[in-house]
Amino acid sequence: MTNRIIDNCRSQVKRIYDTFDASHDWQHIERVLGNAERIMETEKADPFLVELAVLLHDVSDPKYMKNGEDLEKEILESLGVSEEQSSQIAQIIRQVSFKGGNGEEASSIEARVVQDADRLDAIGAVGIARTFAYGGAKGRNLYDWEEKPRNGMTEQQYREEPTSSATHFYEKLLLLKNMMTTETGKQIADERHQFMLSFLEQLKKETDGNA
Repeated sequence: MTNRIIDNCRSQVKRIYDTFDASHDWQHIERVLGNAERIMETEKADPFLVELAVLLHDVSDPKYMKNGEDLEKEILESLGVSEEQSSQIAQIIRQVSFKGGNGEEASSIEARVVQDADRLDAIGAVGIARTFAYGGAKGRNLYDWEEKPRNGMTEQQYREEPTSSATHFYEKLLLLKNMMTTETGKQIADERHQFMLSFLEQLKKETDGNA
């Protein structure tokens, strides 16, 4: 029964993610699933809830959602999960989002697993690639060293007042290491964080003309 539900969900969401840019496509979902599985090797979480939450967590992302559309709710209702499970999955997804530093704290082990798994995919080499893929899709500058990273943003400011791709590292990605809540997430994040620092140092050197 659970396998059938997951397979149904996979087939529905893959069609959606295949229409997104490379920063939030099906490969992103596959990587987050892999991160979640690795974290669950040491964390006792419900794999059914975790997998469904990962599969659905970006289908209604405000960056891609059309007016009047709620694909997350539509797909959840079509899967035949219990009302309690549906509520739990929706809560996990709600607690995954960064929202410019205004995200909701994870209130269950499942939410902690999914939140860390998603945030791990936002840092390191793949995080760098995703940042510039999204910035390119939105026509953002690669860098602007005169731009000041914003602190204390509202969610609306975070979403509606874009900065260069390099500035995004300082507004979000470099903050994520200290926001991990699972031990596995913390361990993986440390190496990826250091890689981003090295990348930014080299990027600044090259664009300053001092390489």
